[in-house]
Amino acid sequence: MNIQFKKGVLELCVLALLEEKDYYGYELVNEISKNLDISEGTIYPLLARLRGEKYVTTYLKESQEGPPRKYYELTSSGKMVLEQLKEEWYQFSDSVNRILKGRMHND
Repeated sequence: MNIQFKKGVLELCVLALLEEKDYYGYELVNEISKNLDISEGTIYPLLARLRGEKYVTTYLKESQEGPPRKYYELTSSGKMVLEQLKEEWYQFSDSVNRILKGRMHND
């Protein structure tokens, strides 16, 4: 899949997951990897950017397996951006699907 396309979709996926619950970075990578081929190296810069844009905040939580983990939490600004991105995604994917379905039936 095109790397730029994947980066845009990844932001939507991260925000959508964080809407459900708070995650730590590696946990996000594992969850997204169930459906998309990604690496840790793509998630952490994205999380840093989302934090810089105040779409997420972080907090530390004790871990039984080692040092405290940094959890990411969606902010109210992040929820608003998520809603905008979801709407854009649905419009975009509907448009692409219409084109693809039209091409399949016209061949």
